[in-house]
Amino acid sequence: MDRIRIVGGNALNGAIPISGAKNAALPLMIVGLLTDELLILENVPRLADVAQLQHILGNHGVDITMSGKRPGDSAYQGQTLHISAKRIVDTTAPYELVSKMRASFWVIAPLVARMGEARVSMPGGCAIGTRPVDLLITALEALGAEIEIDGGYVVARAPKGLRGGTIAFPKVTVSGTHVALMAASLAKGTTVIENAAREPEIVDVAECLGKMGARITGAGTSRIVIEGVPRLSGARHSVLPDRIETGTYAMAVAMTGGDVTLQGARPELLQSALDMVAQAGATVTPTNEGIRITRNGAGLSAVNVSTAPFPGFPTDLQAQLMALMTCARGTSRITETIFENRFMHVQELARLGARIHLEGDTATIEGIDRLKGAPVMATDLRASVSLVIAALAAEGETTVNRIYHLDRGFERLEDKLSACGAQIERVSG
Repeated sequence: MDRIRIVGGNALNGAIPISGAKNAALPLMIVGLLTDELLILENVPRLADVAQLQHILGNHGVDITMSGKRPGDSAYQGQTLHISAKRIVDTTAPYELVSKMRASFWVIAPLVARMGEARVSMPGGCAIGTRPVDLLITALEALGAEIEIDGGYVVARAPKGLRGGTIAFPKVTVSGTHVALMAASLAKGTTVIENAAREPEIVDVAECLGKMGARITGAGTSRIVIEGVPRLSGARHSVLPDRIETGTYAMAVAMTGGDVTLQGARPELLQSALDMVAQAGATVTPTNEGIRITRNGAGLSAVNVSTAPFPGFPTDLQAQLMALMTCARGTSRITETIFENRFMHVQELARLGARIHLEGDTATIEGIDRLKGAPVMATDLRASVSLVIAALAAEGETTVNRIYHLDRGFERLEDKLSACGAQIERVSG
């Protein structure tokens, strides 16, 4: 099994191209099920999760082809996917596929909206919490779907089509909002989503649906209105830049010192996270190219933060910020409000010398002068990259094991970091 070896102590200098957002690319690929015409997605990142979803969609009869590399393309330029769901041959998503990627459960929405039925396996547990699908089911029921649970499968039926309705989420849910948007686009009449998620990835999906002929207003606010249409057409859409990757590299530069331009990054997608990076002691400067992050060697400052839905501080950057705070002057506090069990990286950071105390949903971090390298193990996607950030500043060598988690969400991470001076390499076997 591959692992990553890092010798810490090098500042990062240069440029890092930001890839397309995984959290937008996955639902956008699923959107392809809503039309029998061609959906072309540009700037799709080359990730294990994208490849897995291609396999899952193929089970439903979706043909996906990739455009070849063009002259002048850089190594990090996103791929272009041509998605054709002209004929859906199977409306069942089996457990062996859904269990490998929770987001694949979302196929239930376009399948029942377009085909009148869907049978999708319950996704099961998750390393960072249960993440139940009850809110997604409630959203479909609000649009007239008949739902039953049969042998671990959610069976949704709407033989006469979905109909518009009001979906009032009791709490903000990104997955629920994605499912509601997809289903409502083909429902008869008007749908109103109250307490909708406001994340940029929701806006990106709504923009793509709009290009396909959907009538959506309010995306990016807590109230979205969808006027259902009889059918959707094909479209061409470019995936927005990954704000989580942007924040991750910003924190890596803040951790090591140096001067890096995050090419293609958009500051408005993660302003709360950039504010934390600035409070911690780095200089954050928007440029025509993207975002420039610099730290000239001055010490890091402690910050306090609670994760929150957009536009708050993202839960997907919590582990990375914690790694940064391990070497900050003073005491930091990070409260996780979105997912339970999302502090599993704490024990691994402690192996590098970090001083972190957990009490309920809050981690208290006592900053130290220097971490020391050690073998560590990734437990989930965001936790794994927090270990990389810590290792970049640690004294000596760190080996990060189980890096298949990294490959799910970060495109060529070691190449991007080594190009900026990090001593990092992938070791096979």
